[in-house]
Amino acid sequence: MKKNIDKIEDKEQLINWFKNGFKKKSDWMVGTEHEKFAYTFSQNKNKYIPLTYDGKIGINSFLRELSKFGWDQVYEKKNIIALKNKLQSITLEPGGQIELSGAPLKSLHSTCKETNEHLKLVKDIGKKLDILLVGLGVRPNESLSEVPFMPKARYQIMRKYMPKKGNRGLEMMHSTCTVQANLDFESEQDMINKVRLAVKIQPIVTALFANSPFYEGSNNGFESLRRHIWTDTDSDRCGVLKVALEEDFGFNSYVDFALTVPMYFIVRENKYVDCSGKSFADFLEGKLDAMPGEKPTMGDWEDHLSTIFTEVRLKKFIEVRGADAGNWKRTCALPAFWVGVLYGEDSISLAEKICDKWTQNDIENLSNDVAKKGLDAEINGEKVIGIARYLLEIARNSLTKRNVKDAIGNNESIYLNVLEDILHKKMSPAKELLNNFSKEYNNNMEKLLKGIAY
Repeated sequence: MKKNIDKIEDKEQLINWFKNGFKKKSDWMVGTEHEKFAYTFSQNKNKYIPLTYDGKIGINSFLRELSKFGWDQVYEKKNIIALKNKLQSITLEPGGQIELSGAPLKSLHSTCKETNEHLKLVKDIGKKLDILLVGLGVRPNESLSEVPFMPKARYQIMRKYMPKKGNRGLEMMHSTCTVQANLDFESEQDMINKVRLAVKIQPIVTALFANSPFYEGSNNGFESLRRHIWTDTDSDRCGVLKVALEEDFGFNSYVDFALTVPMYFIVRENKYVDCSGKSFADFLEGKLDAMPGEKPTMGDWEDHLSTIFTEVRLKKFIEVRGADAGNWKRTCALPAFWVGVLYGEDSISLAEKICDKWTQNDIENLSNDVAKKGLDAEINGEKVIGIARYLLEIARNSLTKRNVKDAIGNNESIYLNVLEDILHKKMSPAKELLNNFSKEYNNNMEKLLKGIAY
């Protein structure tokens, strides 16, 4: 494609790349991405263990089975590393997590249908191959040393670099799963409004979807251990998107921020060149050590942006990335919440009323607190559960006004019901899981995994 051969000569091209993402409101889409862990039962160990890449019951076999249902195989060397079907892709995460990157779709009904069809397919194939697919924020029963590494070159580079930047980067890569939504903007100001609000309220979403209370077979003391792991991964590229809270935030300042984030790699002739820790700003000037005199392409820029791991991330659309993976209903609820809050006529201004005075320190502290306390966390004396109720009401009213109906007349607000239930019970998914672990599953992790599997 042309983007991969056009050399970047100046910063203005990078700014214009984002502007090329502008879409009229009538053309706004929503995309959903969700990861899940894959397990098989080991008779020798008498427990569920993560799938290796090779083997009779392995990731390779699983992807091959999936490809029989209209998916094209994507190879790196001799290994299948992904599947493609039009605008959808199934990708392989570092520890064998399976991710669906959904197509951009016009309605929540469509994206939820896509999710349901995918989860049904992987469940059916899992049953055939004796594979269990599970939606949790963190692996509940195994240590990092028990997780097999997947054979993708970019991950080999990241594995070498991550431990230099934090103590838990390898756990983030191999032992966490998330669900995210992708949303459009029509102008730079629209992007600013959406990103800034999303950064402020992301901790509330983290609390609502908190679903990682177990690690290495026991209660880990967090409701979202996944979120906590990110705090010790790589401060250069993770956590709260601070630049969005600055007064002059826009494409220019985001480009400046992205240029400061150290690189991982570039791809030349289908080979990954290790550039870890080097500066994209130097690359822009032809001063990259690994490729002296070489200027980056737009393909290099897109690759680089994909290595920024903030909870809200900007591309030609907005990615909201701070929720633990969960069950079918919550996977549909995540994009519903964000569409309701960010796409409504007056929903952004209504939501801003509750958080317009929050400082960067407030938001960072809250983000850390919800990992531990979930809906019981507080910001400026106000409980997260109350803020969540207010935001959910905004989202519901917004989706009701959108009035996009399915075949039997339901509008899109039906996907928020599972979140209403969480608030009614005053119990996050993590708390409910802890409760069920003792009462329903007799403190048996194998029973729990089987019980919550798709």
